[in-house]
Amino acid sequence: MLIKERMASPVITVAPDLPIMQALDLMKKNRIRRLPVMKNGKMVGIVSEGDLLDASPSDATSLSVWELNYLLGKITVDEIMSKNVITVGEDTPIEEAAYLMDENKIGGLPVIANDELVGLITETDLFRIFLELMSARQEGVRVTALVADKPGELDVITHAIAEAGGDFLSMGTFAGESSANRTITFKVRNLEEDSVRELIAPHIEKLVDI
Repeated sequence: MLIKERMASPVITVAPDLPIMQALDLMKKNRIRRLPVMKNGKMVGIVSEGDLLDASPSDATSLSVWELNYLLGKITVDEIMSKNVITVGEDTPIEEAAYLMDENKIGGLPVIANDELVGLITETDLFRIFLELMSARQEGVRVTALVADKPGELDVITHAIAEAGGDFLSMGTFAGESSANRTITFKVRNLEEDSVRELIAPHIEKLVDI
C-alpha cells in the first residue's frame, strides 16, 4: 500500500503571517492537528496543535484577558512553526512513513510530488489502516499463537483452516519469544472457536489467546 492511496488531499494550509489563534481555530473547525505553512506556493514549514498550545499562556498568568488577546494576536505561525520538515513522496510505502514518524517522534508527514504539496499522511490514517489490517470491525475468531520460525509453517496452518471451510479475514506476523519462533495473529470466519483451536493445535508451539 502506497501513501497516495491513503493520504488526505487536498491539504488545508496556512500562510506564515497568520496569527496563531486563527490557526488554532482553523484546526478545531476542521478537526485536524497540523497545518503545512505555505509561502509563494512552496511549503516553508509545518505547525501542529501542540506547537500552538505551547505558545498559549498558562492558567497561572497574571495578565488580563485584554492583554492576553493583544499579545496572542501579535504571534504568527512563522514564529513557532517547524522549518526542517520531513516529507515523503506519494509512492512511498505506508510502512516506511510509519517508520519515519516513529523514529522522528512526529504525527504527520507532508506528501510532495514534483516539488508541490499534494497530500498529508498522519498517525490517524495509519491507525485506521491498522484496524483494517486486523479486521477489527468484522466478526470472527481471532487467534494469537507462537509458531516455529521456518519455511512452510504458515502454509500448513492456512491450508488446515481453508480445507475446513474457514475464511481468513486477516493475518499478521510479529516477533516471537525467541529467534526460533514467530508470533502470528489471524482472524477467520465460518468456523467455531473450538474447531479453530483443534485445527491449529498440531501446527503451533503455543496458543497465546483465542
